[in-house]
Amino acid sequence: MSNKINEIKQTEYNCNGKSLTFIKPLLMGIVNVTPDSFYDGGKYDTVTDILRDVEEKVKNGADIIDIGAASSRPGSTEITEDEEWKRLEPVIREVRKNFPSSFISIDTYRSSIAKRSVSEGADIINDISAGDLDENMFFTVAKLNVPYILMHMQGTPKTMQVYPDYENVVTEVVENFRIKLSKLQDLDFDKIILDPGFGFGKNTGHNFSLLKHLNAIVSLGYPVLAGISRKSMINKVIGTNPVTSLNGTTVLNTIALMNGASILRVHDITEAKQAIELVEFYKNI
Repeated sequence: MSNKINEIKQTEYNCNGKSLTFIKPLLMGIVNVTPDSFYDGGKYDTVTDILRDVEEKVKNGADIIDIGAASSRPGSTEITEDEEWKRLEPVIREVRKNFPSSFISIDTYRSSIAKRSVSEGADIINDISAGDLDENMFFTVAKLNVPYILMHMQGTPKTMQVYPDYENVVTEVVENFRIKLSKLQDLDFDKIILDPGFGFGKNTGHNFSLLKHLNAIVSLGYPVLAGISRKSMINKVIGTNPVTSLNGTTVLNTIALMNGASILRVHDITEAKQAIELVEFYKNI
C-alpha cells in the first residue's frame, strides 16, 4: 500500500480553471431534483424553480452547489441511467450558464453520468459509493481530473440501514479509505475529498462515533466533508424530524467543524455559514 497517504496536505484543487481552496471551511448547498428525497423531494417542479433556489443558496454563501437526480435515502429504489440524466442535463446546463463562477458538484455513483456531467460544465463528482457501485468510476474521475468526493457506505441505499454492523466503525471506515486512496493514487489522482457517509450504512451510535473521531479521517491528509443536515442521527436523539431539525443540524455541524471538517453539505446555507464564522473566530482567538 502506498505510504503517500499521510503525506498529502492539499489546500487547493484546480477544476475547470477555477481554484477550490480549503483554507476556510466551505459550504455545499444541496439541490435535489428528485421526487423522493428524505427532506426536499419534489420541491422543484421546473428548472426555473431550481435556479431560484440555487440563486438563494449562492447569495447566502454557498461555495458549491451539489445537484442530485437519484435519491439515496434509506430504502430508495435505483432509477435508470437514462432517467437520471434526463433529470440532470437541463439543470446542469442552466446552472452553469447562470452561475459561471460557482462550483457545481454532481451527486452520482455512475461513471457515465460523471463523464456527461463534466462535459456540461460540472466541476466535482460526489460518489456515495466510493467506486463500489461502478467499477469504472475511479478510472473515469482520474481521466476527467476533477475533484472527487469519496464517501463511505456499507451496502446500497436500498439495503444500507437494514442492519449496519461494524466491530469498530472508525477503524473500519479509515481502513476502507486507505484502500481506496491507494487505488486512486496508483492512477496518479489526488483531487480527493473524504466523506464518512453519516447515515449511509450506520446506526446512530456509528454516526456519533465517526463525528466524535472525525480527526481520524482528517489525519489521512485530505479535506473532509460532513453531510449531517437534517438526518435521522439528529432526530433519533432529540425527537425532531427532518422539518424541525435545523437547530440540531447546526449543533452537529459545529462539532464537525471543531473536529476538522473542511466542507459542510447542508440544506440551510445561512445557519451553516454562521456556524463557520463563529467557529473560525473562536479558533483564531
